[in-house]
Amino acid sequence: MLSLLLWFSAIGCGLIAGLYFAFSAFIMKALGHIELGAGIAAMVEINKVILSSLFLPLFFGTTIAGAALAVLSLLRWSEPGAAPMLIGGVIYVVGMFGVTLLFNVPLNNELVSAKATGDAGAVWARYLKAWTLWNHMRTVASTVACGCFIAALP
Repeated sequence: MLSLLLWFSAIGCGLIAGLYFAFSAFIMKALGHIELGAGIAAMVEINKVILSSLFLPLFFGTTIAGAALAVLSLLRWSEPGAAPMLIGGVIYVVGMFGVTLLFNVPLNNELVSAKATGDAGAVWARYLKAWTLWNHMRTVASTVACGCFIAALP
């Protein structure tokens, strides 16, 4: 059962890391190069669609699995793979899930409300920099966690 949880977590983290990498490497740059209204509209629509896609169960499922692996690592501390399980779980939950909730989601919400207030230009410029910076963190955290879970495999 532990091996299945590790494989699920490693694959889930890898998929999430790949998605975040795409946003960091080129999607946000492309959105920043198109007309202001079109860039904002595209990002707002992406944020809507992603909530009803297969991303959401993977996002929460991998987070729950990562947290479970961190707890299991403490219960199995004397066994091989416990340290990378703990490191991977903590890094993923804090660096991916925590960063998403504390930084990326509030920025997404601010972007939606900026359309209504007419302050879209200033918000978009700040959003592109801040959201991408925090997305880099999520990319690194997801990638490192993936590696840790692979390292923990028996």
